[in-house]
Amino acid sequence: MDREILFHLRQDGRLTNVELAKRVGLTPPPCLRRVKRLEEAGVISGYRADIDPRALGRGLEVLIDVEIYARDRQAVAEFEETVAAYDEVVEFRRMYGRPDYVIRVAVADHGAYEAFLTDRLSGLPAVLRLQSHLTMKTIKAGG
Repeated sequence: MDREILFHLRQDGRLTNVELAKRVGLTPPPCLRRVKRLEEAGVISGYRADIDPRALGRGLEVLIDVEIYARDRQAVAEFEETVAAYDEVVEFRRMYGRPDYVIRVAVADHGAYEAFLTDRLSGLPAVLRLQSHLTMKTIKAGG
């Protein structure tokens, strides 16, 4: 039953409890108890709105593979903290193997991306190598 609830909430996080209960075959009170329990357990970590990046002036999405020089914890932590704070960075992952990191950035256009890459990312002392991958088309996104 919990999996069914999660399935429907992933499809539409704005479902009312009454509608959710109807879809999963419960009455509203036990459905609400299950949702609250899933929230308290951290299974449901939040609710959000999916916003078209073009509406925010960020129609260009680029994935960047990053290899770094740094191997000591302090330098790695500083690199991660700096990159995570950049507004253009919408996703930032440390990887096993190569590359060390994958960063997803969303910017207005190619000029904005060039400025981000030149003025911010490539100038960081930890950066060894960068490789950009421009998105042609997003086929599936999100969870």
